[in-house]
Amino acid sequence: MSRPNHPGFTLDGLEIDAAAVTEQIAGCIRDQVQKRLRRRGVVLGLSGGIDSSVVAALCVRALGPEHVFGLFTPEWDSDPDSLRLGRLVAEQLGMASALEDIGPILDAAGCYRRRDEFIRQVFPEYGPGYKSKIVLPNMLTNPGYNVYSLVIQSPSGEQKRARLPLPLSLGIIAATNMKQRTRKQIEYYHADRLNYVVAGTPNLLEHDQGFFVKNGDGAADIKPIAHLYKCQVYKLADYLGVPAEIRGRPSTTDTYSLEQSQEEFFFSLPLHKLDRCLYAFNHDVPAEAAAPVIGLTAGEVWRVYKDIQAKRRNAHYLHQAPLLVEPAADAAA
Repeated sequence: MSRPNHPGFTLDGLEIDAAAVTEQIAGCIRDQVQKRLRRRGVVLGLSGGIDSSVVAALCVRALGPEHVFGLFTPEWDSDPDSLRLGRLVAEQLGMASALEDIGPILDAAGCYRRRDEFIRQVFPEYGPGYKSKIVLPNMLTNPGYNVYSLVIQSPSGEQKRARLPLPLSLGIIAATNMKQRTRKQIEYYHADRLNYVVAGTPNLLEHDQGFFVKNGDGAADIKPIAHLYKCQVYKLADYLGVPAEIRGRPSTTDTYSLEQSQEEFFFSLPLHKLDRCLYAFNHDVPAEAAAPVIGLTAGEVWRVYKDIQAKRRNAHYLHQAPLLVEPAADAAA
């Protein structure tokens, strides 16, 4: 990885004028929804997290609360705090919302059963009352390939951990991805009913690195914050008055029954560090120049750079539109 020298590298470029960025994004949302897509408003899922809260606030700024509809879609593994905090955002913004419990849909589709069948190939005792999650090692302390481990917790609180063979990790992820795709189905039902668009809530880290489910939470008509680093999303949250409890809440997946951070499931690095590494990588800053500014060693930054590249390669499929044999006529041209 040969890169030019950047002796004066700083993180100043991550600083934003929150008021100006808010107005820019709100104007873009108005143009995209009303002029380009010709819809009346926006539907989005409210998870109680920082990203969906900021997107909701931006949509309300752009279109008014009467044209923004929030959805709460808990399931059997969801943290009750997600619903409570999502409702707090909707109430603060004055937007309409609805609760759609997707647990019965997932159960009927075999989401939980399929997942548990894979888990029992590692821990045969796994059953009612048990909880689980899958985790990756921290990339800075793990010298080898990032391989998922399965963690289970018995009803008595005893935890066990075992490395997952690839077919089993793929099976568990495939089953849990049904949650994101079911949520998106519900969002598009309400969007069709209201003649609205669906807003996605990924930030730049998630969009760039592929932390989303294809045709699940990756599906949307607009993605207002996909160009913003996570630290910039937090700055907007502060400016927009997102409740302090949400701004102080760690980023979670809220997908598995055991508490799980985004770091241990996917990013393998604290998000504030990854923000800085991705910013440096995007500006062609060599690891040696970035390291003292980021607060890591050059070797650690280089390892993060390699992981960024690997995740981008994997994300190419997630971003890819359906492939055609020949170009189809563009009816909108």
